[in-house]
Amino acid sequence: MLPYVTLCIIGIIMVFSASAAVNMQTGGSAKSYLVKQTIFVILGLAVARFMSVINLKKLRNPYFLAIFAGILFVMLVFVRVFGASINGARGWISLGAFSIQPAEVVKLFLILYLSNQFAHYNAVPGRYGLKQAAWPLGLTGFLLIGILIQPDVGGVAINLTIAMVLFLGSEIDWKTGSYVIVLGVGGLILFLPSLARFLATHLHNYQANRFVAYLDPFGTTSGVGNQLVNSYYAISNGGLFGVGLGNSVQKMGYLPEPNTDFILAVISEELGFVMVAVILVLLCIIVCRCIRLGMQAGSMYLTLICYGVATFIAVETFFNVGGVCGLLPITGVTLPFISYGGSSMMILSAAIGLVLNVSRRLRAREKGSIQ
Repeated sequence: MLPYVTLCIIGIIMVFSASAAVNMQTGGSAKSYLVKQTIFVILGLAVARFMSVINLKKLRNPYFLAIFAGILFVMLVFVRVFGASINGARGWISLGAFSIQPAEVVKLFLILYLSNQFAHYNAVPGRYGLKQAAWPLGLTGFLLIGILIQPDVGGVAINLTIAMVLFLGSEIDWKTGSYVIVLGVGGLILFLPSLARFLATHLHNYQANRFVAYLDPFGTTSGVGNQLVNSYYAISNGGLFGVGLGNSVQKMGYLPEPNTDFILAVISEELGFVMVAVILVLLCIIVCRCIRLGMQAGSMYLTLICYGVATFIAVETFFNVGGVCGLLPITGVTLPFISYGGSSMMILSAAIGLVLNVSRRLRAREKGSIQ
């Protein structure tokens, strides 16, 4: 809980620092993003609290999961047809001052749904085979396709990794696992020509440009490599201890998305490598604690919940830090609990609440008062 709250507070401060000057230059309010992010954090804390005390049996109810899946299908179709386009991707449902990103909600659904399915199959020895694994994996694949056609490659990668970790952590027998892998690879090979045609006709210029910028940022400084090069400048300017809070140069119109995707570059410039290390250590503590709770849970469902949340936070952090440092192509993934964004904060807070729920149950079990 403490690392989570600390990261949220750092996020509020840095969102304000990264956005205030640019907002004023464009005629907006310097405090607009500050107010919104503060509201997101307060709502996130409420969501985390709610998820930490809810009876997990309600989240395992088949009707609840079916309704949840149905809503997601509608949202993914709606966002592809009518969704707001940001940076070339139709990934947001606009609700006036706020927006919902269905790809974020899918992460939470997969953790809840796959944990329940795999735990149920695991509870019936000898009946967990390819037939049982096909349905949850097929549903996962359908959701991933819905995210891919937005297109949101980063969202697909994160959701796919969550599904893979839950699948491998479910104690599935290797025979069934081998069948699934063979079928998956075979299906990919058969689907590859269609996928190639789809990418050739639907790949947006900005997506191709991200790979160009990743491969040769300084060779395209005046074009697509500008974002990554300015991120390098920000990291270099900050050094070990930074130039001081609020004193970033790159956020003054040079670095696009300074309060979302590239907020870590602004943090590095203003507060230095030391603060970046502190943030990464706090995120690492949350991930490691989730894994440890999963190992102690004593229930396959609770274990998979913790592993899923740990994967969610770890992969999202890896993608964001990798993009900012140029180790990975830019995917538009936010930095957990730090970057500006309502959908991300709500879903991450709900995930943290699930882990706190598991922790509460473990303490109650130790005291002999668990239901």
